[in-house]
Amino acid sequence: MSEQPGHADHPGRHHHYTESDLSRDVADLETKSATAARIFDLRRIIGGLFVVYGVIVTIVGITDSQSAIDKAQGVNINLWTGIGMLLLGIFFLAWLKLRPTPPPVPPEGLPEEKESA
Repeated sequence: MSEQPGHADHPGRHHHYTESDLSRDVADLETKSATAARIFDLRRIIGGLFVVYGVIVTIVGITDSQSAIDKAQGVNINLWTGIGMLLLGIFFLAWLKLRPTPPPVPPEGLPEEKESA
């Protein structure tokens, strides 16, 4: 029986990593990190929340009674605030779409992964 190098799947074994194993692990971590950065980009979170709350406040502004408008000195503050929130949320989402998060730059000093034939 030949002994194969250990893998991260078996935590109890001693591991003998080669340069290609290390390169592959680093590439996997970079890919996962880039994906997490895109998912949790603050522009997506802020834009999404502003759009959701903007829709709610705009609907409230459309359905406001005259007495609520009179309390704000004749300005339908809910309607204008809702529209402003919607515009800000759309701005953040458009910014995210037009300027996506760039992929991370590989750190210096790590061996480049070579293709094997």
